[in-house]
Amino acid sequence: MPMRTALLLLLSTALLGACGRDASDLRPHDPGALDAPTRVEPWPLPSQPGSSAPDLALAPDGRVLLSWIDSQPGRRHLFRFSNWWPDDVRWDSAPKTIAVGNRMFVNWADTPHILATPDGALWAHWLQKNGDAPYAYDVALTRSRDGGASWSPPVLPHDDGTATEHGFAALWPQGDSLLGIAWLDGRATAGAHVVAEAAAGGPQAGHAGHGDAEGGGAMALRAALFDGALQPVLESTVDTRVCDCCQTDVALTAKGPLLVYRGRSQEEVRDILVARLQGNVWTAPRRVHADGWVMPACPVNGPAVAAEGDAVVVAWYTEAGGVPQVRLAHSADAGETFQAPLTLDQGAAVQGRVAVAVDAQQARVLWLREENGAQSLWLARYTADLGRELERVQVAALQGTGRGTGFPRLAVSGGIAHVVWTEIVDGSPQLHGARLGVAAAR
Repeated sequence: MPMRTALLLLLSTALLGACGRDASDLRPHDPGALDAPTRVEPWPLPSQPGSSAPDLALAPDGRVLLSWIDSQPGRRHLFRFSNWWPDDVRWDSAPKTIAVGNRMFVNWADTPHILATPDGALWAHWLQKNGDAPYAYDVALTRSRDGGASWSPPVLPHDDGTATEHGFAALWPQGDSLLGIAWLDGRATAGAHVVAEAAAGGPQAGHAGHGDAEGGGAMALRAALFDGALQPVLESTVDTRVCDCCQTDVALTAKGPLLVYRGRSQEEVRDILVARLQGNVWTAPRRVHADGWVMPACPVNGPAVAAEGDAVVVAWYTEAGGVPQVRLAHSADAGETFQAPLTLDQGAAVQGRVAVAVDAQQARVLWLREENGAQSLWLARYTADLGRELERVQVAALQGTGRGTGFPRLAVSGGIAHVVWTEIVDGSPQLHGARLGVAAAR
């Protein structure tokens, strides 16, 4: 297996600023030379120390949107964002604020998202407490028509009014102006007893365990489409029994949005499932692969999906057979069927927390490892059909360990991979970034 370790990133603020001036030296891999070695460049970010929960999204015009939660001691949480303009190699002059949180729910695993639709609007969601129970919270959805200078009053995509969990949302553009959103919906769990914390240790620990109990039902996966007035135009139940606290993800295929999530059978099998929106109807859920991983508590480690036309790549964490693994599977028919999966990485060091991107030339997969008390962030490149691994590089060695480093994010613009992750510095979260491409000839 080809392997090359990049020079580890030097993460001091001063050096980040100096290296940022050289970021324009990066160029994308040439289609005829995909084996050219990747260069890892520090990417200075506009966030302050105390920031966490990053999200990256690619706008229709090619700019990269970064959102995050800014949490300063003694102050309310701020949900903020900024635009990265790849052609100009710069951020906006100053970050903008989406929301200020009196009861904003900030969690290492269930994080906000931002999206740009083709009509020029920006959409964002965050989480808002709706009760005193630890995981009683709502999804709050908002829209901006002026580039983020102002935002509409938020609405809830769900109307059940229960003090239960609603979160782990995924956003997608539906046509030019509609917004699609899917989320885990706990309305049927009202009255259920909270079960024990997820199994101690390993990547599956951290979010409170959830489960059915007398008087309560299962977590469901629901979805809706919203128009520019933040009115629902379609509401659906995608699956009535899913994993309680694993991230969902969605990608636009040639045949419509493909939603990927972790299922939960009556026998506690936690396989990865997909469903696609066809017209106004979601297809019946299908397995990406029959892992057969039986897990009595939520692993808090959801799948990721990316698509280019009919080509789809799904990445996910599993402990099938008792071995932690990151697996990849390719579909050539927009998610109707998937090839047998590849094992990207395996062993006790594998944390998962995956992100994936794909274009006509290659697929990129991002994941975390932790061994000997240290975490590392890795990116692997494959041909677009996953037929051949091109390279894998270590993006960064992290100071933080465990849950505090959250979930890294990946977006590709102009053939350059943009990566963001949460670091822990002196006990406080702080975002760091890198850009990956080929070193331009001088």
